[in-house]
Amino acid sequence: MPVLEIKNVSKQFGGLMALNNISFQVETGEIRGLIGPNGAGKSTMFKNIAGFYATTKGEIVYQGQNISGHKPHAIAEMGIVRTFQETTLFQELTVFENVLVGCHIQARSNLFSAIFKLDKPRQNIARDQVLEVLEFMGLSERQEQLASELPLGSQRALAMSIALASKPKLMLMDEPFAGMNPEETLHMMELTRKVQESGMTIILVEHDMKAVMGLCDYLTVLNFGQLLAEGTPAEIRNNDKVIEAYLGGSK
Repeated sequence: MPVLEIKNVSKQFGGLMALNNISFQVETGEIRGLIGPNGAGKSTMFKNIAGFYATTKGEIVYQGQNISGHKPHAIAEMGIVRTFQETTLFQELTVFENVLVGCHIQARSNLFSAIFKLDKPRQNIARDQVLEVLEFMGLSERQEQLASELPLGSQRALAMSIALASKPKLMLMDEPFAGMNPEETLHMMELTRKVQESGMTIILVEHDMKAVMGLCDYLTVLNFGQLLAEGTPAEIRNNDKVIEAYLGGSK
């Protein structure tokens, strides 16, 4: 059974059809790239999957259950989390505290209890979980730094750490490499692959085609709200429709 099935999904805003009868499946454990030109419908699809938008038509099926119309918090509790294009962190909290908040978002614990350790038994469990995530993501040495003091690459790694702390099964990554230099991009690619190898399924929206081609197992291409093509990176790289619509008309 695929972890996620998009079944004939359409999303309409007034007279604008942002998504038009799109269907695709994502297999457990893969990194799926969702790509296309600006305005193709990628972010709209993410928002439908995560519950920020309700589909106009069609179904979004996660682990065999139709989640269309579910609220974002309910979808998050089921195991789907999203990291955003703009790094969303608690800038004046430490790295450790940011990931701790991620633990308690999933556990529905009070934010102030999470930070000020008012619930000792739960805090001890959460503390161990945070340390494990920071070690896994290579952020242990930065755990006492404020999030605002981190370079961009480490901020993106922290955002992924917060998502991991909620123990998701499917991670939606929105332009994780935007604004990064080549060294930061390579490091983030390595972290993303490491997260996948731990058992995570990942769908990413990204414009850095070198990163997409080097990281994704399979690609779904949208254009003007419609499904344009699907295939492996090699197949998509040589797809005439994709070259015309997305890569500027030349290989």
